[in-house]
Amino acid sequence: MGTPEKNESKGGFFAAMTSGISKLSNAMHRSVNGFLGYEGVEVINPEGGKEDAEEEAQKGRWKQEDRESYWKMMHKYIGSDVTSMVTLPVIIFEPMTMIQKMAELMEYSHLLNLADECEDPYMRLVYASSWAISVYYAYQRTWKPFNPILGETYELTNHNGIAFLSEQVSHHPPMSAGHAENEHFSYDVTSKLKTKFLGNSLDVYPVGRTRVTLKRDGVVLDLVPPPTKVNNLIFGRTWVDSPGEMIMTNLATGDKVVLYFQPCGWFGAGRYEVDGYVYNSAEEPKILMTGKWNEFMSYQPCDMEGEPLPNTELKEVWHVAKTPENDKFQYTHFAHKINSFDTAPKKLLASDSRLRPDRYALEKGDLSKAGSEKSSLEERQRAEKRTREAKGQSFMPRWFDLTEEVTSTPWGDLEIYQYNGKYTKYRAEIDSSGSSSNDDVDVKSIEFNPWQYGNLSTD
Repeated sequence: MGTPEKNESKGGFFAAMTSGISKLSNAMHRSVNGFLGYEGVEVINPEGGKEDAEEEAQKGRWKQEDRESYWKMMHKYIGSDVTSMVTLPVIIFEPMTMIQKMAELMEYSHLLNLADECEDPYMRLVYASSWAISVYYAYQRTWKPFNPILGETYELTNHNGIAFLSEQVSHHPPMSAGHAENEHFSYDVTSKLKTKFLGNSLDVYPVGRTRVTLKRDGVVLDLVPPPTKVNNLIFGRTWVDSPGEMIMTNLATGDKVVLYFQPCGWFGAGRYEVDGYVYNSAEEPKILMTGKWNEFMSYQPCDMEGEPLPNTELKEVWHVAKTPENDKFQYTHFAHKINSFDTAPKKLLASDSRLRPDRYALEKGDLSKAGSEKSSLEERQRAEKRTREAKGQSFMPRWFDLTEEVTSTPWGDLEIYQYNGKYTKYRAEIDSSGSSSNDDVDVKSIEFNPWQYGNLSTD
């Protein structure tokens, strides 16, 4: 976010945002006097250190010799986008794929239900933006999810009445599409990550489009998240930060919420903190918001200067749920739920991420098998590409259609995929069949099959 001087030409919006956040920080009594007296201090060396590396090795993440080997392989890619061009060692992975991780945004989906039920247009943005913030607790994990195989899917059908589906719709460039829906909202996303490897860190740019439609009034909200930075990949303790602005806009009215993610400084100063405002279409602040993206968000009505209104108080709108202690992969209870075969819907698609043999082997702690299975899947993906090209065919996603729409993002243009509704019909037919769960088939026995020239379902 720029200074008031740099943003002077943009009027009251940036002036109110910049000065208001300063006042808000003072009002919340979170000023930092040097490095003393800082609340929630966490000792972090942004540039890494020997002690941090030893601590990670003791936790079983990886040994220093593994890091050195990794560095020998990776240093030649400095300055490059490494989204899909590098084969990475399985030791840095978590037993989840990227399209599974997309589903973690549904954990606190009740906030979207509240936004749909709310008549106040500004409180709608408070609820909806807090929902968007909530997933960052899960995104701070430093393990890398598996890249999805082309045609891979993930289903979630048993949470808050939501039907969620994601699909890997492109391999080069890697692109995913997702759709979720219940009686209150529908959620649509097209995601194309762009990265820049900087040696000991990795910048991740979310080249995507996220839209939420609140069904009661047809309100459409557009979300632009901040970039993410993964620090200390090679040296020191790996940690994740997302400095920058998150903007959510009501496309019908022009009302918006702008939340600023504070960058982490030495000794953890400012880490996790989020401050900002809900603005009306005239860019006048209406509600201040403050919190920590890994813990809670609160709100309070404010005046035109961004100051809290008299006789109002700060109210909490979201708080992170209790999480497992000492979990190896830093998973929440919800992450374990979406990764479990126990939550798989009837007639699970054979293309589902749960069925990946490399993911399952890693979950069971067999790194050797996970590595060999990962290599086998990647080679089969390359072989199928050769077959497809020899036949003169193009890959066609099953559940999403490529549109002619191209939207611009702060990090590049994006082709938009649209949910085609076929999965809703497929799932409705299964649910109305009255058959027992998964037709008494052991889900774990289903062979992972995302391939274009094979069956995608267990029918």
